[in-house]
Amino acid sequence: MRLHCEAEVVSRHLPALGLRNRGKGVRALLSLCQQAPRSPPRPPAGRAGAPRPACLLVATLKDKRGTRYEQLKGNIEQFFTKFVDEGKATVRLKEPAVDICLSKANSSSLKSFLSALRLAHRGCDVETQFSPLTPVKTSEFENFKTKMVITSKKHYPLSKNFPYYLEHLQTSYCGLVRVDMRMLCLKNLKKLDLSHNHIKKLPATVGDLIHLQELNLNDNHLESFSVALCQSTLQKSLRSLDLSKNKIKALPVQFCQLRELTDLKLDDNELLQFPMKIGQLINLRFLSAARNKLSFLPSEFKNLSLEYLDLFGNSFEQPKALPVIMLQTPLTLLESSARTILHNRIPYGSHIIPFHLCQDLDTAKTCVCGGFCLNSFIQGMTTMNLHSVAHTVVLVDNMGGTEAPIISYFCSLSCYANSCEMLR
Repeated sequence: MRLHCEAEVVSRHLPALGLRNRGKGVRALLSLCQQAPRSPPRPPAGRAGAPRPACLLVATLKDKRGTRYEQLKGNIEQFFTKFVDEGKATVRLKEPAVDICLSKANSSSLKSFLSALRLAHRGCDVETQFSPLTPVKTSEFENFKTKMVITSKKHYPLSKNFPYYLEHLQTSYCGLVRVDMRMLCLKNLKKLDLSHNHIKKLPATVGDLIHLQELNLNDNHLESFSVALCQSTLQKSLRSLDLSKNKIKALPVQFCQLRELTDLKLDDNELLQFPMKIGQLINLRFLSAARNKLSFLPSEFKNLSLEYLDLFGNSFEQPKALPVIMLQTPLTLLESSARTILHNRIPYGSHIIPFHLCQDLDTAKTCVCGGFCLNSFIQGMTTMNLHSVAHTVVLVDNMGGTEAPIISYFCSLSCYANSCEMLR
């Protein structure tokens, strides 16, 4: 029985000697083996020989013969398994006084391996096939490959799984029409490049890749980016997203919950407008949305703080001279309640109020005063110099312009009057 993982063997005598361990695991292959008999014993007539005791072999790429821990029966002081579901555990031996720290293991394989170790510790029969006591082959460390680049159909693996420990996977020009579900088992994946394929839809389970930092979907056939992905663990991990050269017409309001994003590429889509809450992407530094169908920018766009901005080739409108007045007097109960909830930051969700009301609150407009409004507002449009939100700005048009129209909302007539200078 074998386990692929990262391992660090820590001597508990080091602190007493004023020394510290290295603090970093290395790629290792752990094997549960049977000790070779010193001399071939002869069992009494009619009786089977006693099972040979189990031992643990820890081999690395540098030490393929491995370190052997001969005695397991009664020699394991403690198992530390609090984070076993994350592929981490520690086995503490009595003699020698070492802790074998395991990480980056397949959680189900780790659980099976620990169960076999427990049986060996108790002296019970281990109901699994023991590994041979032979040096490990270099090919057996192939599963530790952390990067794989495939750029043609003929090299795409059909009968073999992807190495479990991959952190960077690129499968471009492979003619994929959907995301291969085998990719979604790669729990260590940090960078996934599916560019130049024919993918039309992303499964929500992409959001289960808890370490995913970079996702490249350039040049596919995507028409949307789902709400489920926006509300997944990608909220905490995703830093870079490339959706260029697709067929996306709109992004959901929930897209702005991906607040760890620093790089966003939306070039060559069919976007009609940015999400209203785009100002919530507080870490965004690189934004490119050239050659779309944007006609104006949302009011919260001015809250961004970018290093690079490219909005070239969009059909921006000329600001309208007269505002659109949609004020309600008096305010409806819905409007008044919504403003109160949002102003006081009262938590809400579909488990508390109807789903359509949650949608209303999610799409509420932000007044220039910092307040909120649903259906009672004044809408004005002015131009904004894009250098006010970005250090480097690609020209908006061939005339050398760096200005674009931006929508502003006002929750009351007094807010509009106070800001009328801005709209001139």
